[in-house]
Amino acid sequence: MTSPPEPESTGTDRAPSHRVGPGTFVAVVGGSGVGKDSVLGYARDRAAGVAFVQRVITRSPGTGEDSQHLTGAQFAAVADSGGFASTWQAHGLSYGLPISVDAVIRGGGIAIANVSRTVLGGLAARYEHLRVVRVSVSPDVRRVRLAARGREAEHDIAARLDRADPAPDTSADLEIVNNGTIAEAGELLLDFLRELRRQVGTD
Repeated sequence: MTSPPEPESTGTDRAPSHRVGPGTFVAVVGGSGVGKDSVLGYARDRAAGVAFVQRVITRSPGTGEDSQHLTGAQFAAVADSGGFASTWQAHGLSYGLPISVDAVIRGGGIAIANVSRTVLGGLAARYEHLRVVRVSVSPDVRRVRLAARGREAEHDIAARLDRADPAPDTSADLEIVNNGTIAEAGELLLDFLRELRRQVGTD
């Protein structure tokens, strides 16, 4: 991608008449290149009793990314029919969480997904219980990881690194500094999910 990235924006999702519960939605946030998908992948292979939500994206999934692909027209049709619990746009792409997430939460379960920081307010309004996990890395490590993905030119990577946090005042229930190994970061997430399961009585 060589054109300047577009600012992120929230979608217009059909909110339920009442907040969805009694389960918990875990939103994993952080800038591109901090390793969210890798940390989620590590936890997904080891966590029991947690629904790891596949995002729907209008591009083919990248390496290590657990997602479904739709064309722009297909995505719009699903959105128009109320098939998403949350949507957002970023860098010329559309992202969505399938409405099936709500069934997990209504059943008292735990669902977790990689989401944009711009939709945290909407998710808090939608779900009775929202937990936020923020993943971060040092700027140097992030630059190397973004370059290794091979999706953007150097000036686009620089623009990403300079972009302000779209939700700077949002507090996180867990902060993961992913400068080390994926296993180290993944174990932190696993410990958090195990404790959450204990709290909600799903063990």
